[in-house]
Parts: sequence; structure tokens; C-alpha cells
Amino acid sequence: MKKTYVLLSIVALIIIGYSCKKSKSQSVSQLELDLPATPYAYSSVSFGDSMVNKKATLGRVLFYDSHLSINNALSCASCHKQAYGFADNVAFSVGYEGKLTYRNSKNIANLEGDNGGFIPPVVTLSSNQGLPLFWDGRETALTNLISRPITNHVEMGYPDFATLPQKLSEFTYYNKLFTDAYGDATITTDRISECMSDFLASMNSNGSKVDQFINSGNQGVLSPMEYSGYLLFTSKYNCDNCHHIFSSSYTEADFKDIGLDANYTDMGRGTISHQPTDNGKFKVPSLHNVALTAPYMHDGRYKTLSDVVDHYSHGIQSSANLDLVLQDPSTGKAKQMNISDADKQALVAFLNAFTDYNMVTDPKFSNPFKIK
Repeated sequence: MKKTYVLLSIVALIIIGYSCKKSKSQSVSQLELDLPATPYAYSSVSFGDSMVNKKATLGRVLFYDSHLSINNALSCASCHKQAYGFADNVAFSVGYEGKLTYRNSKNIANLEGDNGGFIPPVVTLSSNQGLPLFWDGRETALTNLISRPITNHVEMGYPDFATLPQKLSEFTYYNKLFTDAYGDATITTDRISECMSDFLASMNSNGSKVDQFINSGNQGVLSPMEYSGYLLFTSKYNCDNCHHIFSSSYTEADFKDIGLDANYTDMGRGTISHQPTDNGKFKVPSLHNVALTAPYMHDGRYKTLSDVVDHYSHGIQSSANLDLVLQDPSTGKAKQMNISDADKQALVAFLNAFTDYNMVTDPKFSNPFKIK
């Protein structure tokens, strides 16, 4: 009787496994692309590449395709959501096996940096041509921004990026996409990286109220409270020392210790440079769509912009590498800015004015897959 029960259990497990496999196959077959007959214009500058819009279109499909993860569970868009300014709305993103990422997923819009234009992805970005990537700046080339998450053992799980083309070749929708972009259907890792980089480099947010104000100089674009916040941001509290209002990215290609912890639990830039003076320093984030990219900081510790302002008001810690701007010049200790409620309200209003509603609803950046 016991042997019969065990045998029946094994048969049941085989049936369940086959059913799950069949169900998974069916769900894959039900995927269908919804792409315009004429590709969206992703860049007005082609740098001699007339196929840039078709490549970016292909990059868009890859960005949203969960087949880029080892178990077909996650896409790049799983952790970089358009509605949240291409950041994630949780402190740590969930990887392909349910494990959590080590740091908060950064906003990946406006990667072109301070030159205000579309950067060809084959160019390795330098500190004055573009921005270092990731919280610790471990990469400066957009192409590597693609392969790192795909091969990360927590995020998407591929042990070898070189095995991905073979898998993607099994899906018929890529035949036409690669042929349109490259003239033939051959899938390579270089092509995957290039076209995804074209798509990422086109994610430029420039339609917020702050953008309009900076570009036109018209104070009336901002509400009185937002303009008050702008003045506080650029003068009294010197926030633009790190978040440069008059640069295209509203940030700088640098790393700062802002006194999050007196004793470091994450060495940040120091993990990459191996320099003690870089410990506790993290990439200065862009302010584009900052109201949508919560939670904040490399570990997502702050849920709201008000929490962030409170940190600068009275929460700065006297850490070893605390930025000089955040130190009291007379004592060398952390500043206590003691921001009033009225000033905090104005600062938050100004930060909300960085929201580009067009960008976060633009169909050319949206999920191209639909279910039959």
C-alpha cells in the first residue's frame, strides 16, 4: 500500500510539472507585440546611424521582455518602471528567485549626462561627457549597464550573457525586429547591448515645470510656493551645490557622503575605488521625476521627500567622509540646518515641480507587449 501511495505521488508530481511547463509555454505563445508601423522617433540625432530609431524600438522590446531573465520571470522594466520615473517603488527590488537586490533601483532616465544630447551607446562615458552608472559608479558605458543586471545572480540570473542570443532566437518576433534594425536576423550580445542602450539613452525627461522655467527664464511657470522653494534650494540651503539646476541632468558626475550614518554599513564608492576617502560616498542622483522615484537613498530608507528634507534639517551624521558643504565650518561636525515647516513645504513643492508627466506616460517608452 505504501509503495502504491509513493508511486501515485510521483506520477502526480510529474503531471503537475508537465502542466506547469505546458502552461508556461502557452503564456509565452500568447505574447504579442503592439508596435507602430512607423517607428517612434527616439532621437533627432543619429550620429550617422540611420537605423537608430529601429534599433531603439528593438531595445524597447528587449527592455520589457521577461525572457531576458533565466526563468522568464523578470524584465528590466520589472525594476525600472515607467510610472515611477524608471525607478522602482520599493526599497529593494525582487530578483528572479525572490531574493532582494543589495541596493535601491536607481532612476535610469537622462543617462546622457550634462552634455544635453543623445550619447551613442558605443561611446564610453567619461566624467565630463556623461555620468558614472550605478550607485557606486562601477560602470561608465551604457552597454555594460545592460549586461550587469542580466548576469547578476540575484537580479536576472544568467551565468553567461553569451547564451542569451540562442534563447531569444526561439521567439519569432525577434526575426523581423533584428532584420529591420541590422539587415539580418542574427542575434548577438553586441547587438542586444547596442539597441537596448539606444533605447535607454533616449529616455530623456525635459518637460517638467522646472525644465520649462530653466529654459525660458519665465518665473511665472512656477507657482509662488514652487518659486520660493527654488530660491531656498539655490541659496539659503545650497542644495544646488550637488544638484546643479542649470545642467541637463540636475546633478553632477560625483559621489558624496551626505551623513546618512555615523558608521558605514555600505562602503559605496569605496567598494570600487578601494580608497578609504571614498567610503560612504554614493552617486548623486538625478532630480528628474524625483517625486515619483521614492523611496530614496541607496537603501531606500526614506519614504517621502519630506523625510529627505528632514534628514538635511536635523538628521545629518558626522561621518568620516562627510561632505564639507554639510559640515559646520566652526566645529567640523554635521550641520543642523533646522529647516522650518514653511521652508520644508516650499522645498518639497519645488521638488514636485521636477515631474515630467509626458515622459512617464509616453507610449514610445511603454510596454510594447500585449496578451492575445
